[in-house]
Amino acid sequence: MPAVADLYRQLATLTVFGLHALVGAAAIFACVLAPPANAQQAQPAAVPVGTVYAERQPISNIRDFVGRVEAIGRVEIRARVQGYLEQVLFKEGDIVKKGDQLYQIERGLFQAAVEAAKGALERSKAAKTLTAIQLQRAQELLEKNAGTAVARDQALAADQQAQGQILADQANLDTANINLGYTDIASPISGKVSKTNVTAGNVVGPASGILTLIVSQDPMYISFPVSQRELLQAQLSGRVKDIAGIKIKIRFADGTVYKNEGTVNFIDVSVDRATDTVLARATMPNPEGVLVDGQLVSVAVEAGAPQDKVVVPQAALIADQQGVYVFAVEDGKAVVKRIKTGGESGTNIVVNEGLNGGEQIIVEGLQSIRPGQAVQAAPAATSLNRS
Repeated sequence: MPAVADLYRQLATLTVFGLHALVGAAAIFACVLAPPANAQQAQPAAVPVGTVYAERQPISNIRDFVGRVEAIGRVEIRARVQGYLEQVLFKEGDIVKKGDQLYQIERGLFQAAVEAAKGALERSKAAKTLTAIQLQRAQELLEKNAGTAVARDQALAADQQAQGQILADQANLDTANINLGYTDIASPISGKVSKTNVTAGNVVGPASGILTLIVSQDPMYISFPVSQRELLQAQLSGRVKDIAGIKIKIRFADGTVYKNEGTVNFIDVSVDRATDTVLARATMPNPEGVLVDGQLVSVAVEAGAPQDKVVVPQAALIADQQGVYVFAVEDGKAVVKRIKTGGESGTNIVVNEGLNGGEQIIVEGLQSIRPGQAVQAAPAATSLNRS
């Protein structure tokens, strides 16, 4: 049995030795794999961004207002005599010229009235011829003491009455001719004609209302209200001494800018008490008929000489609860620049405060950056537009 005990002691010794060896190996393996205690963490890769440089450009002092397009000539066509409407002689929506015939009213009754007036006038003229002869005869008899003064005076009165009847009948003839002319309804101005409210076959007259509408096309008026405060500022600065020198541009509801430029030609003499505004009006060319009577537009009024301002693309702007800001690149990192804007200049934004010009502004890749993040700047595909 002593041999068996020695065998157990040897096995126990080997087991303890094997455990120590295993622990030692694990410790060595852990030391090899573990990084050094002073090793630095890996830095995140720089984000590629597109940039442009903020520039100073001469920017005009622009004030924006809400205005409305108004036709210079706007005529409501009405029937001036009552009669049967025979023809409608225009195509709705077409351009018509001054004097073009629009409607034709039946002429028969009015032509008959003219002929009747002519007959009455001829009778009056014949009566006047007879009274003139009678007056001359009465005068001759009176001079020969063969007649009386009473007879001569009666002949004179009859002659004067005949002359008055001629004038009355001539007026009736003129009226009949005028009414006959009203059966041809012509356009009093050149412009675009609206739809017809009455079709052929109806009886029309002064009580029928508006038959159609014609508005002139070129040029157009642009009317817009100006606050009393802004008008006073303009007066103090001397900008309204020559209103013909005040230029305007207009922008449509979809944001597009009208290519032509207008000039202010009128400022009203009274203030609207309800809104404390003064109505201003400009003349705008409309050779292609783009402007429509009654259309709502945004009016940009150029006031004063241009001034150098910093501009950046609209794509660079970001808004949050604190206001508007842009990202600039400084020392390879994205830096927030809080700005105050001063309106638009084409597709650019005017910056009144926050930038001095020359800053490298991020316009592409904004969704991937955060303040202080490393960036890799490259020129943007779209450069800064110049006004």
